[in-house]
Amino acid sequence: MSRFLVVFLLFFSASAAADVRVLTSIKPLQLIAAAVQDGVGAPEVLLPPGASPHNYALRPSDVRRVTEVELLYWIGPDMESFLPRVLKSRSLPSVAVQTLPGLSLRHFGEGEAHADGDEHDHDHQPGSLDAHLWLLPANARVIAERMAADLVAADPENAERYKRNLSAFGERLTALDGRIKQRVAGVVGKPYFVFHEAFDYFESAYGLQHAGVFSIASEVQPGAQHVAAMRERLQQAGPTCVFSEPPLRPRLITTLSDGLPVRLAELDALGGKEIPVTAQGYEQLLETLSNDLAGCLEAL
Repeated sequence: MSRFLVVFLLFFSASAAADVRVLTSIKPLQLIAAAVQDGVGAPEVLLPPGASPHNYALRPSDVRRVTEVELLYWIGPDMESFLPRVLKSRSLPSVAVQTLPGLSLRHFGEGEAHADGDEHDHDHQPGSLDAHLWLLPANARVIAERMAADLVAADPENAERYKRNLSAFGERLTALDGRIKQRVAGVVGKPYFVFHEAFDYFESAYGLQHAGVFSIASEVQPGAQHVAAMRERLQQAGPTCVFSEPPLRPRLITTLSDGLPVRLAELDALGGKEIPVTAQGYEQLLETLSNDLAGCLEAL
């Protein structure tokens, strides 16, 4: 019995030492953390599936997690505007990844050459930071490097595992980049439209460009003149795809596309319920995005 107790205590001590709680604001950051923590720990996520990081309302249980976890990662105030006030009461480390050196950052309106009258969605004003930075694999690499460094400092007993995980993640990102380039090569230049301007990082990396953004404020029903103008743009584009973002599908999308050679599909920048939280989850997120986009355009 005493021998069993000694073994149990040794096992428990090792497990406790490795149990560094990591909390991320959104699932894409959780997926990057899962690659770094693979085999050591399981990162948590703050926002539930389907919640918008632009206007999430924290619950008391969320506030407790934010204040208690050892390591916390969020995009920054340009994405999770609900977090800064709560973080003021946090004494443990937190990282706004949009501030990390080495990131490639974009601002809304950069390099756009859309038709006159094209709009930005109401959450994203021209000139403001595009905080959907995780959709660029090179940025995921920078974020993973910071997470690995923090975990090595917090959990030195598992330092070599974190370093190996980081190296393996970097190798997979290189391979992922090649696969995505090959997957979307045949649809470069084909027109498509989005309801949420979330994909510019991904598009810029792979030579893609949405033809326009259908800007609709959720609290305002667009007028007939606005709807007619959007339909005219679809007519001018010819066969095209219109992408909404789950879990919401604008009711207007059917009215806009009725009788036109338009395919309706979804692009999910956050991973939702479909992407499992595994070491390969981030790659699956971007490959799903590339498959959904290319699949719709190929079917035109």
